[in-house]
This record gives sequence, C-alpha cells and structure tokens, in this order.
Amino acid sequence: MNSFTRKAALTGEDVGALRRALSRADARRKWRAFALTVPLLVFLLVTLLIPIAALLQRAVENPEVVNALPRTVQSLKGWDPQAPPAAAAYAALVQDLGSLSDSSDAGALARRLNSEVPGSRSLVMGAYRALPITGSPQDIQASLVQLDPRWAEPAFWQAIAKNGSRWTPDYLLASVDLRRDSQGDIERMPPDQRAFGPILLRTFQISFVVTLFCLALAYPLAWWLASLPARKANLLMILVLVPFWTSILVRVAAWIVLLQSEGLVNRGLMGIGLIDSPLALLFNRAGVVIAMVHILLPFMILPLYSVMKNVPPTYIRAAISLGSSPLAAFFRVYVPQTYPGISAGALLVFILSIGYYVTPALLGGADDQMLSYYIARYTNVEVNWGMACALGAVLLTATMILYSVYRRIGKAELSMG
Repeated sequence: MNSFTRKAALTGEDVGALRRALSRADARRKWRAFALTVPLLVFLLVTLLIPIAALLQRAVENPEVVNALPRTVQSLKGWDPQAPPAAAAYAALVQDLGSLSDSSDAGALARRLNSEVPGSRSLVMGAYRALPITGSPQDIQASLVQLDPRWAEPAFWQAIAKNGSRWTPDYLLASVDLRRDSQGDIERMPPDQRAFGPILLRTFQISFVVTLFCLALAYPLAWWLASLPARKANLLMILVLVPFWTSILVRVAAWIVLLQSEGLVNRGLMGIGLIDSPLALLFNRAGVVIAMVHILLPFMILPLYSVMKNVPPTYIRAAISLGSSPLAAFFRVYVPQTYPGISAGALLVFILSIGYYVTPALLGGADDQMLSYYIARYTNVEVNWGMACALGAVLLTATMILYSVYRRIGKAELSMG
C-alpha cells in the first residue's frame, strides 16, 4: 500500500473520530474558560445587578398603604374623590388600624401618607392611639371627626385611594417634579414645589465645572509625564496616585483646614499681596469644586497618559518640518490623537462627580448640595426609601445615557479612523 492509499484510508476511517475529539477539546476549553469567569459573574450579580434591580423595584413599589389599609382601599373603590367618603370607609379604616401588629406599622403608614398630604402623620397616629373605637359606621365616623376635624376633609382620603395599588409611578414622577392629581392625570408640580429639577441641574453644572478644571490641569501634566523617560515618569506617577491611598474624609478635612479664613491658602495669598482680606473659600461652591478637582484629578490623568504614551513624537516633528508652527502642529496633529483619552477621562470624572455626596456635604453650603445628598437624606432622615430609590434611578439613568453617548462617540471616532 503506497502512501496515497494510507492517507486515503486514514482520512476515510478516522476523520469522524478526529472531528469529535476536536469538538470535545474545544468544548472543554470553553467550559474551563467559563468556569474561570463564574466567580466574577457571581460577584457582579450579588454586588451590582441584584442591588440595581432592587433599587428599580423599590422606586415603583408602594406597599405601605395597601398592606396597612386593605379594607379601606377596597371601600374607596369607585368613590368620587370630590365627595365626602361613606361611613363604611371610616369603619374600614378603624378596623384596619386595629389589625396592625404594632405602632411601627402605623408609623410607616403615617410617613407615607404624610409625604402626600402634610399633617397626615399626626392624623393617623392620633387615630391609632385612640383605638378602640366601636359602634356603627356612623358612630365611628362621628368619633373620628370629633377626634380630629381633618378626617372630614377629602384630601386625606384621596391620598389613600391614590396609593391603593402596590405599584406606583409617584416616586419617579416626583423625582422629575411631576405628580398625579386626584383624577390620576400627570401634571407639573406647583412652582414652589419644584425642587429636584434645579437640584439635578446643579448636580450637572458642578460636575461639568469639575470636569473642565480636571481636564485643564491634567492635560499638560499628562503630556509632560508622557514626554519623560520611563523611569522618571513612573516615579512621578506614584505622586499622582498618592490620593488613591488616602481616605476622602482625610482629604476633605485637610481642605477645611487649608481653605478657612485663617488657613494656609488665604494666608499665602495675603502674604504675597494678591488679596487684602480673606476669600470665602469654605462652605460655598468654590470649596466644593477645589476639593472635588483634587480628588478626581488622577482619574483624568491616567486615561490621558495611557493614550499620550502611544502617540509617536515624530508626528509633531514631521509637521514642523513641513512648515507648520509648533503650536499649530500641537493642536492639529497631537491633540486629535488624544481625543480617546480626553473622552474617557471626561466621562469617568463626570460620572464620578454626579454621584458625589461627602465633599459637597462637608465643604458646601445649602445651595451647593448635589442629588446624592438628598438620596442620603431620604434614606437616613426621612426614611422614604421609595423617593431615595427614585432619585437613585435618575442618577443611574443619567449615567447610562452618558455611557451610551460615549460609546457612540467612540464608534464614530473608530469609523473615521
């Protein structure tokens, strides 16, 4: 049997087995690769995806009224919100309040209704403490109205009827200064109650200013580091990374010492004769921006440095040798090649800025607080988890929009390249 015959025999008999063996080897390789990523996937699921899903769910969940007052909600079905409620609704309310396990459930109900109608907290807790209230529905109605005349007002009952569903858009609507009226139609809040629109705009304004200052400071520094020999650049990069190793609270406390009226900054400016009296640098917008720029500057330097390090310096020299001025060569040849670093650094700094809480809370005034401050307030002070999660959903949406814009810009740059 010659070699051609042996090759033909091998091909005909073993090609199927060879394909199966290769398929099994490829499957084992894929499973090994998947097994290596399972811990990371589980970590992301537990620490990121599940909390985000819980946040989005709580932003539209409305369990307090429907859990505490099921009979009252049922009695108000079909009720005309402009007319007084029937006596049966009063009897159902007393029965529901008497069925609550403890005062904490009544407190949660009172807080929820108080966010709809101010004064509902004292109204609900007063009725809860007055239990038991017995008699016919008409007697119960008279007793509640005698206990507090506000029970005869329809606004409180409208709040119960409006929140009779377990799911509600009210938190999300309130986070963008909208609300539902007594008929369920969406309308803008009155001008004196529109708070979150200006707060969101302020958050974006501060973040934009911080991003601009970071870019203005980081670009020349990153360009200088990229032009140095590797040994010197690595040594100086350690100084850039030092803020990563220091607590944000420590850095904010240091800026409080530096920026106060008798601090080092004002003393230095007065010492060299630039100012005659101390500048107001603390508990205002200036202090917030200074501290945030200091904290976030490395996040702008690192993307710029990584891109600039890969830009050949010969491009500028070639442009100059062809007759361009050094300044024109820098802006027309060098800067366009660093656009990916600029966009990545700007996006990173801006996204981190819109979520800042500690720095504005400690260094800013009442008009310098960002959206995260109010998320913390609704969580820790107001104990209104729905509103806190709705504001968190607004921040998450803004972040996703910014990321999608960045992806589009990146794809456009690649297509042009």
